[in-house]
Amino acid sequence: MFTPLPQVPFVMPQLGESIAEAVVVRFLAKPGDNVLAGQDVLEVETSKATMNVAAPASGKVVEWFAREQESYAVGAKLGVLEVSAAEAARLGIGDSFEPAEHESMRGSVGSMRGDDTNKAVSPTVRGLPVPANATGASYMSPRLKARMAELGIHAADLAGVAGSGAGGRVTIQDFEQFLANLEQHRLTGASSMRVAVADAMRRSWTRPIATVGMPVVLEPLLDHRKVQSPKPGPALYALRALAIALSENSAPAGRLVGNRIVHPKSIDIGFAVEVEDGVLVPVLRGVDQRSLGELTARYTELVELARQRRLPTDATGGSIATVTNFGTFGLTFATPIPLPEQTLVLGLGAGRKAPHWDEAKKQFVPVMEANLTLSFDHRVLDGGGAGRLLARVAELMQKPSGL
Repeated sequence: MFTPLPQVPFVMPQLGESIAEAVVVRFLAKPGDNVLAGQDVLEVETSKATMNVAAPASGKVVEWFAREQESYAVGAKLGVLEVSAAEAARLGIGDSFEPAEHESMRGSVGSMRGDDTNKAVSPTVRGLPVPANATGASYMSPRLKARMAELGIHAADLAGVAGSGAGGRVTIQDFEQFLANLEQHRLTGASSMRVAVADAMRRSWTRPIATVGMPVVLEPLLDHRKVQSPKPGPALYALRALAIALSENSAPAGRLVGNRIVHPKSIDIGFAVEVEDGVLVPVLRGVDQRSLGELTARYTELVELARQRRLPTDATGGSIATVTNFGTFGLTFATPIPLPEQTLVLGLGAGRKAPHWDEAKKQFVPVMEANLTLSFDHRVLDGGGAGRLLARVAELMQKPSGL
């Protein structure tokens, strides 16, 4: 009598802290293929990166339950692998996996209008919504909030909806009419990256954010950069200067939790990298303990990995501040917003020729100059403290050989 071989499920793994789901991008092995334990069998995408999922054992791919471009929760069964009895014994598996068990778990995140045939998964990033504008959704009933949660819509998305209820309240009828009107426009799906960035900025804006700025002369930095190999980018000079300044006084990078300031244990600083439909923030660890030369190769490597959306887990999350070079877009001044878990974001604008007073020559001379900005959580830091920190960063950037 024929005895069927044991079967092992392909399961969506935990791909990082706070990651509850991932989108299946493509399959790297098809039904009927023989694979080895640890071999990459499918590519998935989270809000932070694109990465591969490996086979849990050696065997033959029987079937994929998952579908490309659909999202599945961590722990969802994506397919089934047929293995030998010896392989099953090695894994400690006694009973074979029943494919039917997966059917109730199959599904992706529903569409905005709702789709009962798909099992919704928990969102990758959760956060408090920003209160809507008083001229729009100034009050929302529990029923309306439940309907919004069902469709993944935030209160801030309804800021322009005028309520017809008492006191300007937005009724469920107003909301459904709003949805019906949306259907008359061209609609495109927002990527998981775009949704994650939007959620992070929404949560960041629940705090009082302020920005200070000042010009910084780039001549010393540019002269120093000419003789370096490999050459650090201007943002890396600013990042290293910020790290030194925070190592001297970490209080400005602390987070206010209740009635206490939580100081950072390590000077880990992220830097913004534009990718398709969003921004990723790779993190350099212990920046105050590493020289500019030591950081350059790793910085360049992480920029490339971010653009490929393949950042390693040790280079994501846990940073205390971010540096962003908005000058790459030709901008001379901007007010970036710190990430929700951070207090600070340092920005560097585009360089341009400007008159600068030369005390030795007693006259103005043309120099390359750029604006340096510091956006901060005003609950933790006041304007004076922010100004002193920014001035210290600018001072350190004038002595690049010390970085």
